[in-house]
Amino acid sequence: MTATPDDNQPAPRAKMHPAFRLVTWLITFGCFYLVYGRVEEAAGRVDLTATEYLINFFREADWILWLSFMIPYSLFFFLVDAHATWRVIRWFNAPSIRLANILPIRASAYILSLVNEQVGKGAMSLYLYQRYRVPGWEAISSMILLGMLEIYQLLIFSAVGVIIYFDLVRMASSQLPLVNILIVVFTVALIYFPLHLLYFGGALLPKSTIRDKPLLRAFRRARPVHYLLVLLFKAPNLLVAVMVYTASLALFHVDVSFGQMLAFLPVIFLAAALPLPFHAGALLLWTVLFPEYPVVGAFSLVMHTFFVSFNAVIGLVFLPKANRELFTGGEADKAIADT
Repeated sequence: MTATPDDNQPAPRAKMHPAFRLVTWLITFGCFYLVYGRVEEAAGRVDLTATEYLINFFREADWILWLSFMIPYSLFFFLVDAHATWRVIRWFNAPSIRLANILPIRASAYILSLVNEQVGKGAMSLYLYQRYRVPGWEAISSMILLGMLEIYQLLIFSAVGVIIYFDLVRMASSQLPLVNILIVVFTVALIYFPLHLLYFGGALLPKSTIRDKPLLRAFRRARPVHYLLVLLFKAPNLLVAVMVYTASLALFHVDVSFGQMLAFLPVIFLAAALPLPFHAGALLLWTVLFPEYPVVGAFSLVMHTFFVSFNAVIGLVFLPKANRELFTGGEADKAIADT
């Protein structure tokens, strides 16, 4: 299919409607209010203010050992994330691209992700357009495919955790019908995925033209083996995250098992993906899943803040090389000229 002039431009960035922004901030305020109320209630039981309760919680942690977990984890996450991104881009956008080209761009995107995750993905799309003349919508298509598989990865790990540690999940469902919610979500995801493969393979609704849109190009080209490989490439990040969170909570004197983290952390990460400032959905879910430790909401903020901040530091290290990749000529430009 011949690309139109509009297709050969970087994809425009969608603007958030003011009403939607207002609603997300109201929900965020509500989440923080509920979490603060739980912390204040727990503090009152030991004759402390909420502030004193939080200070005691963080003062007793082993911060040096915590950093010895978090720094290697952040570096490991970056390498695994960049590798999975590189594979998808090679398959569907730029076959000649090297991992060495992706590393600085992916790292630099973490800086933009401090503002908005979608802005970071937009930077990847701009790079692919500038250096490899990949149409903007097609680049975004690969990012959407990666996002979809991140969600499925969380669902798969959570399902495994729920099956193995079902009793733990049931005990955590006293304040939220978590078991019922998860079963519904798992069932919907399980039913959708084969329909997804059939549709983009052309066997389902063969006369439909929606699949021909540039925004869905990666899905048209993807085969089941591609989905499987991406899940395998990204799996180490979640497994290590479960171990790091389990060990980190122990440093904050929160009694949690590996099984609980395996079952709960993917669900918490899904809540963090909601378009709420400060990952307020995950903040509230932490306190729901661990009602005896209401301060784990604050713990989650510390974990997330350090993680995104350290990733941005990685981006700053790679920023000079990323600028050279994005704004100067090189092997990609030569390859384009030769085609």
